[in-house]
Amino acid sequence: MQPAQSSQFEHAALKNYLLDHAYDEMFLGQGDLHRHCEPLLDHFLSLPSEELQRRKQAADLSFLNQGITFTVYGREEGTEKIFPYDLIPRIITAAEWETVEHGLTQRITALNLFLKDIYNEGRILDDGIVPREVVYSCKHYRRQMMGLQVPRNVYIAVCGTDLIRLESGEFVVLEDNLRVPSGVSYMLTNRRVMKRIFPQLFRSYNVRPIEQYTQLLLGTLRSLAPEGRPEPNIVLLSPGVFNSAYFEHAYLARQMGIELVEGRDLVTHDNVVYMRTTIGLRRVDVIYRRVDDDFIDPLAFRGDSILGVAGLFNAYRAGNVTLANAFGTGVADDKALYAYVPEIIKYYLSEEPVLKNVETYLLTRPKERQHVLANLDKLVVKAVGESGGYGMLIGPQSTKAQQEEFARKIEADPRNYIAQPTISFSRAPCLIGDELQPRHVDLRPYVLYGDKVTIVPGGLTRVALNQGSLVVNSSQGGGSKDTWVLSQ
Repeated sequence: MQPAQSSQFEHAALKNYLLDHAYDEMFLGQGDLHRHCEPLLDHFLSLPSEELQRRKQAADLSFLNQGITFTVYGREEGTEKIFPYDLIPRIITAAEWETVEHGLTQRITALNLFLKDIYNEGRILDDGIVPREVVYSCKHYRRQMMGLQVPRNVYIAVCGTDLIRLESGEFVVLEDNLRVPSGVSYMLTNRRVMKRIFPQLFRSYNVRPIEQYTQLLLGTLRSLAPEGRPEPNIVLLSPGVFNSAYFEHAYLARQMGIELVEGRDLVTHDNVVYMRTTIGLRRVDVIYRRVDDDFIDPLAFRGDSILGVAGLFNAYRAGNVTLANAFGTGVADDKALYAYVPEIIKYYLSEEPVLKNVETYLLTRPKERQHVLANLDKLVVKAVGESGGYGMLIGPQSTKAQQEEFARKIEADPRNYIAQPTISFSRAPCLIGDELQPRHVDLRPYVLYGDKVTIVPGGLTRVALNQGSLVVNSSQGGGSKDTWVLSQ
């Protein structure tokens, strides 16, 4: 595709728009832009600053009225925040999306086969492709799942995989989120707000729809129901109103037309799960759970949990209820296990990975650990079981004291950390005040796996709104924008 010649850089809104070696989602270079972005940029630059601000306020008000918030833990000044939203959509071409879709389908298929294997025959461990100690030392590995038959052999029904784009424009996988992936409600509400705030612009682009996600999710959950339950009762299990993603739990339950429940709303009897209702107990067949393994059944896991349902694991083991995702899936999104996913794909599918991994240093290997400790100022170090941008060191933006602290942590527990190069991943224009300025973005598409693999075209584009930041998580000052996948 040939670049479009642009004189828009002369516009006042772009006076501070700097291009560097990072891939830019809109501009190819000073004066050139990706052809599919030309109508989008023309539209935004044609609107007066006051009109853009008015529409931004309308979007913020819409999020506020819908209660679209997230919780920031550990802040004294208040925890509930409106999810920051940028008005300028991120555009992905049909050809780019085809590659992403193929790669994500390949990845979730291989990871499901991996989970089935390690909890049953263990062939990949016997063959030395993945070291046993990496699996068995993972805190999310569940010995209780050994030999247990999972409905349809689907361990991962819902996955949110984080992608970044390199300087070359190639998408690569940053990490997999397989336990209780969140954020899909923001993807859906972003689209709804965008269509209302910029209806003409949206209609002028041939954007593939995403509104069908909740019905696809419902169909996926139905397909996993226990045998003999043709009209399954499906519920969404939430930790409750104090959870950071509670808005999403309520939103998805409402959109699917299923009950939103907490642990206290469920009870087990004779290895069958029931929901308490005003007219008595009603059997539950499928649970879309947003509660981590540790807290979901105090008899099987953490005995001090008040969030779960006593006896739930026994009901699951008896085949009387299905959980999505299955217990023990967290072993496959351990950041140390991530380094082996390309080999896992080759082992089970005899295919080369369509989407590559980011180079990863395993700190249990002495040579790699020594290299990382000598280069903490250049690398990104992550705790293998953390999420939300916590437990992370970004070397170039860290202090000597922080580097020394992480060095001590690595020496004390090398299995708990991995390291990766500091990648200047792609940037997209964002409305900052009266100007368009580049900010780093990633992409989290949502993958459903039931009778088949289904991926709605798009995902949650997260934005590092703080200038120069590489952290897109909302808990660390990130926001989001709508993602438009073009039909052709």
